[in-house]
Amino acid sequence: MPPTEIKLVVLDWAGTTIDYGCLAPTGAFVEAFASKGVDVTLAEARGPMGLHKKDHIRAMLRTEIVGGKWRAAVGRDWAESDVEELYRSVTPLQVAAAEKYSGLIAGVPAVADALRAKGLKVAASTGYFHEAAAVVRSAAKRQGFEPDFNICADDVLAGRPAPWMIFRCMETLSVYPPAAVVKVGDTVIDIEDGRNAGCWSVGVIDSSNEMGLSEAEFRSLTETERNARRKDITERYQKAGAHAVLHAITDLPALIGDLNARLARGERP
Repeated sequence: MPPTEIKLVVLDWAGTTIDYGCLAPTGAFVEAFASKGVDVTLAEARGPMGLHKKDHIRAMLRTEIVGGKWRAAVGRDWAESDVEELYRSVTPLQVAAAEKYSGLIAGVPAVADALRAKGLKVAASTGYFHEAAAVVRSAAKRQGFEPDFNICADDVLAGRPAPWMIFRCMETLSVYPPAAVVKVGDTVIDIEDGRNAGCWSVGVIDSSNEMGLSEAEFRSLTETERNARRKDITERYQKAGAHAVLHAITDLPALIGDLNARLARGERP
């Protein structure tokens, strides 16, 4: 039977629930490439965010800019063996960065409580590998947030934008169909992930990888600057197929009511 209400929310980790600005992953990629003499920028490192970290490295190398920098520095095109070597370099750097940038985004425990009070289950998924995923999960638990189920890209055949992590959350928590599920994330890949799963796909702006600012940097923006950046990110999310866009994760409980009303009218993602 068609769902009458939302039963499950699948939250991303870095940039959505922890690590305001998604700062941990970017620096690790920059440092790993630097070890090979390749000078990539934070913006270039952010581009494929949301993918499994090995896929992230491939996606960076496939861009004209980073691929060109690689050829200039190394003297040849990149190969799969280079991806493996970079990934081995990224792994300890990523774990250390995840520990450093492990502060929960304000309001996350209260949001989880509000969702559960409405009868929803709360899961979390991430493009992190097992070691980094364990760090953020433990850090979040210490700060008062623990999802009902947690999964990382290493646990499935393919990471985002494939929908397998969302489907595993649904299976484990016994929630279906996809129209009863909301995926919330802070990258375009997250939006595509949700759409590919057939569920409601929602983007968060202010703390996001797409914004790419620490909380202090974001607070230092003028209202005009904030609104201009929000407009640009909203357009990117909507172009990827987002059903809704939120300024902050604290706006999520109110959105659930709106989505339930849309379901009651017969709308589907």
